[in-house]
Amino acid sequence: MSVLTRDEAQTRAQLLDVHRYTIALDLTTGDDTFDSRTLITFTTGAAADTFIEIKPAELRSVTLDGHPLDPASLDGTRFPLPNLTAGDHELRVDAAMRYSRTGEGMHRFTDPTDGETYLYTQLAMDDCKQVFPAFDQPDLKAVFDVSVKAPESWTVLANGVTSYLPDEDRWQAAPTPPISTYLVAVAAGPWHSVRTEHRGLPFGIHCRRSLAPHLDADAGELFEVTRQCFDRFHEKFEEPYPFDSYDQAFVPEFNASAMENPGLVTFRDEFVYRSAVTDTERQTRAMVVAHEMAHMWFGDLVTLRWWDDIWLNESFAEYMGYQICAEATRFTDTWTDFGVARKPWGYDADQRPSTHPVAPEGVEDTASAMLNFDGISYAKGASALRQLVAWLGEKDFLAGINTHFARHRFANATLADFIDSLASATERDVHAWADSWLRTTGVDTLTPVLTPGENGVRTLTVDHTGSRPHRIAAGLYDLDLGDNEGHLTLRERLHLDVPQHAPLPIGKRPALLLLNDRDLTYAKIRFDPDSYDTVRKNLSGLPDPLTRAVVWNALRDAVRDGELPPAAYLEAARTHLPRETDLAVVQAVLAFAAAQVADRLLPAGERPAALATLSALCRDLLRRTEDGDNPGLRLIAVRHFIDVAAHPDTIAAWLADGTVPGGPELDPDLRWRVLARLAVLGAADERAIAAESQRDPSATGREGAARCRAALPDADAKARAWDALFATDTAGDLSNYLFTATAQGFWQPEQADLLQQYVPRYFQDAVALAARRGPAMADAAGRHAFPLYAVDAEAVRLGEECLRDAEPVPALRRRLADQLDDLARALRVRRH
Repeated sequence: MSVLTRDEAQTRAQLLDVHRYTIALDLTTGDDTFDSRTLITFTTGAAADTFIEIKPAELRSVTLDGHPLDPASLDGTRFPLPNLTAGDHELRVDAAMRYSRTGEGMHRFTDPTDGETYLYTQLAMDDCKQVFPAFDQPDLKAVFDVSVKAPESWTVLANGVTSYLPDEDRWQAAPTPPISTYLVAVAAGPWHSVRTEHRGLPFGIHCRRSLAPHLDADAGELFEVTRQCFDRFHEKFEEPYPFDSYDQAFVPEFNASAMENPGLVTFRDEFVYRSAVTDTERQTRAMVVAHEMAHMWFGDLVTLRWWDDIWLNESFAEYMGYQICAEATRFTDTWTDFGVARKPWGYDADQRPSTHPVAPEGVEDTASAMLNFDGISYAKGASALRQLVAWLGEKDFLAGINTHFARHRFANATLADFIDSLASATERDVHAWADSWLRTTGVDTLTPVLTPGENGVRTLTVDHTGSRPHRIAAGLYDLDLGDNEGHLTLRERLHLDVPQHAPLPIGKRPALLLLNDRDLTYAKIRFDPDSYDTVRKNLSGLPDPLTRAVVWNALRDAVRDGELPPAAYLEAARTHLPRETDLAVVQAVLAFAAAQVADRLLPAGERPAALATLSALCRDLLRRTEDGDNPGLRLIAVRHFIDVAAHPDTIAAWLADGTVPGGPELDPDLRWRVLARLAVLGAADERAIAAESQRDPSATGREGAARCRAALPDADAKARAWDALFATDTAGDLSNYLFTATAQGFWQPEQADLLQQYVPRYFQDAVALAARRGPAMADAAGRHAFPLYAVDAEAVRLGEECLRDAEPVPALRRRLADQLDDLARALRVRRH
């Protein structure tokens, strides 16, 4: 399949001015294909050849300015438009298009609970060719006029307000303002909808009918968060919300967390909670609502010109999502969650072979661009913007942003345009800041150096490995042992710039000197020896959760870099998590301790002791929450106790009783979690899985059953799961979600001997699957089906051989390179 290059896009943008797409979709033609009829009006500035992208099941006709063209001229996904004269043109295309089961193009899903079918589009980055023909690049914006014929009981949602026209038996969406092709959205099905109005605009939330009771239970919170964020954006931005409505559709089998389609944001429907969740998970959902709303301005109103500026969309929305939540909603501590759950994503990505600048210059085509939707474009970019606000001040930052909106509304912009807008609002050298922060790779490291002086007065300098300037706070904490609890009290928070020009006097030595207190920059932090000793003994005595998040991140980084033994991290978790009050910190530390330290970084022989330590820690948390005052903490402890259980007795009793003693009752998610662990331990069988499937026939239940079946420690079960993942019978291909669930169940650290034969097979079969099923499934195969627990030199050798000789598609190549780097890192940590 050909991909669009930057040079081709620039040439086409100079030639064309696209005015309008009039698109008629017919979703009543069968289960496999739908009809797509499109009229495109455009102008060419000179005589030239060009092309349009389309990927049809059947191309019935193409007519240019009333003259038929030969459908057989289609070359892959490109239809040539030769010998265009300068002036106005009309292109008409009639095609049948295939439904997708991979979350790309027009995805089709049938709910196993009630048999109802739902469709939705996901067109980023270049998948609109699977729904309608287009000059598919972000800087050829146009008006979109969309109508849809759908089954009688369905509702159709789109970028603009939709109306059913009974005389014409179709749904008509209001024409959009000029938007990019990748932002066009349609969602059709028998949706359950809850609607309201705010500031004169219709607001709606939508989900499939089987989730209706759960959406209704959360509708008040969802609308409250939406209104709060909407109002706060209008306090910050001078440009009002630029579209005619705000719908949020929670759709099945969605590959991303959400997509910022103007007027119709789509979310994965796991955000409609059918089981108990923690307040931190609700906070994450609120942040995603804010993140996607930020895109209405930064991404939709003003859009990148080419995909090398993905960060202009994602970094900005990531930063604003956390900041707006903290300012406008009840979730006031979002930056702690960012620090422990999101920033490590950026730190890890920035130390792998695939690292790239936040604003890369070498994005040559759409396939390369797709790879950059990663921890660097999101977490690192947001961290860079947070550092920019700390350096520039929020007033000047927002002044520059509003200038940017005014200059480029309903148009396209580049990094240079953005920096020029910021520079217009300040005397600081924003261009130099951008060069050092946005055009470089890697993670700087900051280490404090304390030098004794006269009269016990010490000075602080910072040993800086890296090239970026940093504006940070250094927290000086003194130890208070008066109550024998080891509390640390903030003496002073010093603000300094790195590199320093002179040593900074700090007075007497603090028990803990913490660089990057309040987490305002993006850098790895190290401790001086005395400060580390304080952390080891008194981490939980720090008064602020964001400060504790910085410390936990520093310990995490030190483990990954081979500077701190993994067992020391487990010891810190065992000592300090029982007194931790922030749910995001507890969740992040337990996740790293189990999934990385116990499962990968410790030698296999030390894993049982690590699981015992984590089980004991979870029991401590369960005892602490017996009074019911902290159900979120208790839920985290229950989940992780299940995941690290080395023996089936306790969790099997929970499943039989339907409850954890003292609560909570086992809801569907917890029941499937227990059953999956029992399957891994050989304490569940097909009969138990079938019984649970009958109890929970939902889509989530179907995924849970697939995960459990793949986890069974039985050679036949593993063979069946492998065939389901990689067999070439396209009629039986798993959907994206069922593929992921099966892959998650397949590889288990307890089953290394049973699975050894599949490690070399993976590197053959994944390459074939990725080539056959496209980028989304290639990414899933590299992310979820990779043999994570084969931490040995042979697995690394096989992977490197695959990269060298097998020519995996770009999406899989990127995943494999990163996974192999993580394997090699784990090997180094084990040998340290």
